[in-house]
Amino acid sequence: MQATGSFSLLLVFLFSCLLHLHPSLAFSLKNCTMVFPESANNLTVLCKKRDLTAVPDDIPRHVTSLDLSTNQILKITNTDLRCLSKLMSVRVNFNSISHIDDGAFVDLVKLRTLSMSNNKLTNLTDNIFKGLFKLVTLTLSSNRISYISPVAFQSLVSIQSIELNNNRLHRITNITPILKLPTLHKLSIACNKFTSFRSDDLPLNVSNLRSLELDMNPVRKFSIRKDIFPYLQFLNLGSSGREMEWDVANKTFLRSVSSLSLRQADVSFQPYNVVLQTTESLKVLELKSMKTLIEKGLINIACQIPSLRFLSVIFSDIHAFNDTLLRSCSQVTDLTLSYNHLCKLSEHSFRSMTQLKLLALDGNDLSQVPLALRGLSTLEIVDLSFNFISDLDCHDFLNLTKLTKLTLKHNRISKLQGCVFMYLTNLKVLNIEDNSVYNFYSAFKINLRKLESLNLHNHRLLNIMQGDFMGLSSIHVLDLESDTDAAVEDGAFEGLGNLQTLSVSLGSYRTELFIGIPQLENLTLHLTYDLNQRSYQQKDDAPFSNLPNLRKLVLKVYDQRQEVLSPHLLKGLKSLEYFMAEKFFMSSLHSDTFKYTPKLKDLHIVDSHLSDLTPELFWPIPNLQTLDLSKNDFRSLDFLTRANLAALSWLKISENKLSTLKETVFQSLPALTYLNLTGNPLACECSNAGFSEWVQSNKQTQVVNGHQYTCTFPRSKQGNKFLDFDTHSCWIDGSFLYFLSSTCLVVFSLLASFIYHFLRWHLAYSYYLCLAFVCGKRRRASPHRYDAFVSYNIHDEAWVYKEMLPVLEGEQGWRLCLHHRDFEPGKPIVENITDAIYGSRKTICVISRHYLQSEWCSREIQMASYRLFDEQEDVLILLFMEDIPAHQLSPYYRMRRLVKRRSYLSWPQAAQHTGVFWENIRRALDTADRPADNRHLLTGRPNYI
Repeated sequence: MQATGSFSLLLVFLFSCLLHLHPSLAFSLKNCTMVFPESANNLTVLCKKRDLTAVPDDIPRHVTSLDLSTNQILKITNTDLRCLSKLMSVRVNFNSISHIDDGAFVDLVKLRTLSMSNNKLTNLTDNIFKGLFKLVTLTLSSNRISYISPVAFQSLVSIQSIELNNNRLHRITNITPILKLPTLHKLSIACNKFTSFRSDDLPLNVSNLRSLELDMNPVRKFSIRKDIFPYLQFLNLGSSGREMEWDVANKTFLRSVSSLSLRQADVSFQPYNVVLQTTESLKVLELKSMKTLIEKGLINIACQIPSLRFLSVIFSDIHAFNDTLLRSCSQVTDLTLSYNHLCKLSEHSFRSMTQLKLLALDGNDLSQVPLALRGLSTLEIVDLSFNFISDLDCHDFLNLTKLTKLTLKHNRISKLQGCVFMYLTNLKVLNIEDNSVYNFYSAFKINLRKLESLNLHNHRLLNIMQGDFMGLSSIHVLDLESDTDAAVEDGAFEGLGNLQTLSVSLGSYRTELFIGIPQLENLTLHLTYDLNQRSYQQKDDAPFSNLPNLRKLVLKVYDQRQEVLSPHLLKGLKSLEYFMAEKFFMSSLHSDTFKYTPKLKDLHIVDSHLSDLTPELFWPIPNLQTLDLSKNDFRSLDFLTRANLAALSWLKISENKLSTLKETVFQSLPALTYLNLTGNPLACECSNAGFSEWVQSNKQTQVVNGHQYTCTFPRSKQGNKFLDFDTHSCWIDGSFLYFLSSTCLVVFSLLASFIYHFLRWHLAYSYYLCLAFVCGKRRRASPHRYDAFVSYNIHDEAWVYKEMLPVLEGEQGWRLCLHHRDFEPGKPIVENITDAIYGSRKTICVISRHYLQSEWCSREIQMASYRLFDEQEDVLILLFMEDIPAHQLSPYYRMRRLVKRRSYLSWPQAAQHTGVFWENIRRALDTADRPADNRHLLTGRPNYI
């Protein structure tokens, strides 16, 4: 009985899975979007910001990542995620979830990440996480959790990180089951209501925890009286209670703590002093909002820890550093002083820091590069971004010969003197973006031979001359993009033999601009055009012909313009795989545009007011996988039906003027899995009926946000959902009936023409055959005019007249009907045959090979055989002029059937007994009875045919 019950439960479970999965067969999800997958094994479904109140029921079974964030979901039931066994990540942040059924996640056997922050959960029940055996990361921050069941986390045998920040936990015993998890490495319980953290309150022997965050808790006592955290490496105490008591009985209890984060609250200096004296293995120290304690000498105490290497002082509102503040930090290698409103550094602020490698001064109020940097010969990385530096002096980076990365982003630098970087002989990365540089003189002609990346994004350069970058022989990435274009001289990039990525703003482009950079793989051109000047493209057919290794080309235009582009625009780009043109093609493309780019896989032509393309345009690029034609003026996509895009899987045509779509267009794209038509004025009319049904029924192509498309036409349906339009009425539409009628008329005409041309004689014969059947009933009672009708072929006419007629008519006195002699002239031949057969008592068929091949002879024997079967009388005499083997009779199935069932006479076998032959014919004509058996009339042997 128990086994039967288990089997029944299994059947119910499988049936529920099928019910759950059925809606997912359609790829146009009602409330979600599937992200175009980078691989077949990774499928992400996004349901963010959809005002959902419950988990959608049409989530595909094979989804691996699900994002339901920022909705109004109230709860998760035990059927919401049923059968989604391939899920590896689930995010339901920023909802209103207050309840989760026990076992709601039981099917998520592969889930590794579960994020449920910013909800309304209050309790974690016994079986809330049942089945999550492979879960690694769990985020429950910003809920209202005040109770955790002792066995709530028992199923999480692989968990490594748990976040419970900003909840209502207040008793340290609540987290005891968590600390006992053997695989747990990180626990965040910041912003709760813990007033103490004491090892005596934790009934466990040892924890494998590596990271513990207690920030923003009103902890009055931190007490470690036993060695329960031997592996703890990171401790974030943050701000705690004013009278926090630090009680660590033995320094070895925190022997593994190498990283410590402290935030100032309303506390005295002493607790932090004690904390720093307890962590003897400290390597990383972060001080947030610690201005008061820093002024009291906290940094000096921290730097007395011999192992300290990384010191971060941020958001501490320190406006100035004197000579003594960092005096004891000689062993520090990484110093971060970000976001402190720092405006002044004494010249000798870092004098003692002889091992300093990284210095971050970003987000301050510096107006110039501090003198304190000069002479720091050990520095490798300097960040001066987001300050107010306007001028760079030739000696600002004096002796910084080991510097490899310099960031000057978002300052007020207007010019670069030629000597400014002369000491940076090992510099590899230089970022000067978001400044107002209008001239860099000779700054890049010397000394920067190891520079690999130069970012001058959003500059104000007026001219870029030949040789300006001649010193950058190792450059790989060069960004000169800006809102305004610069006059770039021919050969300005010549000599940059290792350049792979170039982004530049231009007024015009031509072949000579790209001389000397044969290794370039990525090129972005931001173009501005003066419509009053003649365009260079009118005389330069192949501007990129010097870039044989280019794989990615982006052409963006800031100003609208009209220009006739050469069909050889992309000539020489045999390696191109990605091409994007924004506001570039303002008229239809020439059909030869892509004949030079056979490897093209990604094509984006956007915001260009295109209204039509020819199918031939795509024929040279059969490997195209991605096509983006958004923000154009397309009213039809018929050109795609003959474009031969067998590999196209991603198609975006949003924000066009498509009102009517044919499903055949998308059916002609066999690999299509992603289709985006957002922002088109779709008509809810019968012309779209086929497309509407295709969207809802196809099992391959995801129509992104298809259930959110709205009707634009007609006015009465504006605002309605496009897929809610009832298409069933379209199938009885008048126009469809007219189409059906005209189609039937055409088909009937073609059929009538075919029958008349090829089958008219067959129909005539069938008519007379029916006529014979009707008339034959009447003719049976009337006397016969002839004793026998002789059916023969013209080739056998001599035998009939020389051999048959003298005997049968002359000697025996029978009256015979012969078509050459007795048929009525002017009468249809079929009617003559009918009258002859039914006007004679018998029919004699003189059969030879010629007879079998004759169409009219075939008609005669067919009609005679019909009379035979109709009257059930012996009216048919078969007379063979030749010995014809059975296998030769097989094609003449009617004759073969008659010979099998009827007796026949053989003239060749009667050669020595002609008298007997003619006597047998006389007997056949003289009697109306059938022979007693199927015997050969001459030999007496059974019929062998």
